[in-house]
Amino acid sequence: MANSRNLAGLVGPTVVLLAITEAVNLDIFRTNTPATVYFNGTVLFVAGLALIRAHNVWTREWPVMVTLTGWVALVMGLYRMFVPGAAQAPESAASYVGFVLLAAYGAVLTFKGYTRDEPAGKPTMVV
Repeated sequence: MANSRNLAGLVGPTVVLLAITEAVNLDIFRTNTPATVYFNGTVLFVAGLALIRAHNVWTREWPVMVTLTGWVALVMGLYRMFVPGAAQAPESAASYVGFVLLAAYGAVLTFKGYTRDEPAGKPTMVV
């Protein structure tokens, strides 16, 4: 679980900042060249592959979020590498809702990455 916590502490804030900065700069997607999209896809693919190689944990607990982030980044990277000329995020309400959901997802990962679990067997004080 320490590996999950460390990676969540890295991936969570990154996802939050990505969501915020992409929402603020959504207009730049209209002027992206296919080469820029391809490069972005390559970076996403490598980041996703690195996450999957370091953390391929399938469980019904929160660490699976780190694994899913890796798989989503890998698939998005492949898509952007194979179809760099495709339309990117349109400036619409749906895009902004997506960014809010992405930021919330990143916030959960950040919370899990920077909070402590209570040690097993140690009673918690109830006031």
